[in-house]
Amino acid sequence: MMKSVLAAMIAALLLGLSLTAHAAEKPSVALGEKLFKDPKLGGATGAKSCASCHPDSAGIEFSYKKPNLPQIINMCIARGLNGTPLPEDSVEMQSLILYHQSFK
Repeated sequence: MMKSVLAAMIAALLLGLSLTAHAAEKPSVALGEKLFKDPKLGGATGAKSCASCHPDSAGIEFSYKKPNLPQIINMCIARGLNGTPLPEDSVEMQSLILYHQSFK
């Protein structure tokens, strides 16, 4: 149990550091693309990224039409990457949304 608590604390710390690192940036398509390819998104500790399941962004071409896109992104981060969901108003989430919208 201590290992899982320690792992959760480390994941939260990494997420906090990640959010702090991007806090000075403004949301952008370029940052969204970078995060889409980052296996550490949401403090994930594995080797998978969004691009692992969506190579060349396959399958997200029409995602910009979905009103629940932030929830879908967070579901993928939590379930697919074993990361921590992003706050919807964060630079990271807004950048991921801009990246998805760039396929219009």
